[in-house]
Amino acid sequence: MKLLILDRDGVINHDSDAYIKNLEEWIPLPGAIEAIASLSKAGWTVAVATNQSGLARGYYDLATLDAMHARLRELVAEQGGELGLVVHCPHGPDDGCDCRKPKPGMLRTIAEHYQVSLAGVWFVGDSSGDLDAARAVDCQPVLVKTGKGQRTLAKPLPAGTLVFDDLPAVAAQLLLR
Repeated sequence: MKLLILDRDGVINHDSDAYIKNLEEWIPLPGAIEAIASLSKAGWTVAVATNQSGLARGYYDLATLDAMHARLRELVAEQGGELGLVVHCPHGPDDGCDCRKPKPGMLRTIAEHYQVSLAGVWFVGDSSGDLDAARAVDCQPVLVKTGKGQRTLAKPLPAGTLVFDDLPAVAAQLLLR
């Protein structure tokens, strides 16, 4: 199985330090939907692991989050692709869960769902927490410069981190395989 795992905010859609609180604020980044669809059509399974502490903070509810993910699935389907499993962490930073990145709980959930090893699976994110979660389970950390990516690039990166401009650039590389 060819598996790719993506962070959501800042990788697939625009991010905001004020949180993405409703469907109107959930705006895909240029080329991101097409990139997911292209990978799907080429036999890749594309899953998403996203921290959503806005739930714990009361900024939006689960129905709103589900609507955002339904819209994402719909847009990918309109391009002829399919989005795989989407998992989210609903906890706040101080809740002590094992799913909130940089902890790797969501990545393990995806591995269990698909019954695969995470060794070498690319996990694409825009933050240090994403890269640290990838490293914790032997995924290949991949940083995109969108979202918080430029800020993250200014910090030390885990050894072996791959860096791309955006999700379409990641897809272009993977489609060469």
